[in-house]
Amino acid sequence: MSTPDRMLSILDLFRDGTTAAFQEDVMAHLECSRATAYRYLKSLTESGLLAPTAGGAYVLGSRIIELDRHLRQHDPLMRAARDVMRATGDELHANLMLCSYYGDKVLCVDRYWTDNSIESSYARGRPFPMFRGATAKPILANLPPYQLRNLMLWHAAEIREAGLGDDWDAFRANLKRLRTAGVCVSHGEVDRGLMGIGAAIFSAEQKVVGSLVFIASQAHTPPERLDLLQARIQVAAAEVSRNLRAPQSNGAAAIGIMPSRPRRIRAPAGSAPARPKA
Repeated sequence: MSTPDRMLSILDLFRDGTTAAFQEDVMAHLECSRATAYRYLKSLTESGLLAPTAGGAYVLGSRIIELDRHLRQHDPLMRAARDVMRATGDELHANLMLCSYYGDKVLCVDRYWTDNSIESSYARGRPFPMFRGATAKPILANLPPYQLRNLMLWHAAEIREAGLGDDWDAFRANLKRLRTAGVCVSHGEVDRGLMGIGAAIFSAEQKVVGSLVFIASQAHTPPERLDLLQARIQVAAAEVSRNLRAPQSNGAAAIGIMPSRPRRIRAPAGSAPARPKA
């Protein structure tokens, strides 16, 4: 890794259950000297990405909040989906999630919730692996073959556990079926008792950039309702894709979204990968 990559990877230490990081954590994570760890922490602190606290600990800094506000206002994917999610959710009294991905993870970047009786662990910003649920599988099914081969190489056990195939041929065939269907329905793969109905979102270059997903109760979704949701999520996702290609409100050209590339993200020393609920 380059020096900037090494320094920024310190942010990987902040995961669910981590309240702060110490200089010793950075030294173990990067296998570096105390002086190098101090220099990196000093740079991240001066940029506002980290903030020092009592006892030599570091927490995420206020710059993160500023960037999150900017993201909510100006992110092209969120802007393209916001009105579609509101109109669709209100019409069908349905809960929607907008998802994106980076590295080997998928995460919810926005939600529109009309039915508060349904609770999901997919809070905004919480990452999950790319092999479970209707949030992840529409993205996974539309990745280029060389990226899928890398994922199979890096995550063969997780792919088998998710029922997506014991080898490359089975994995590729299962994803082809998902891609051909155009919609993915999952039952309890992330949250027990809930189902997801998702479809992929594409850039102007027809590269997958995310997914749009209904989250519904399995017990209160009869077959006719499920059929409706499957049809409507494809319509809504296609509308978001069209919005990504449309000129901006000020007349400027549409802002192109470059799709992420799955990559193997090194876990912090001593940590275990996050696992979704059964």
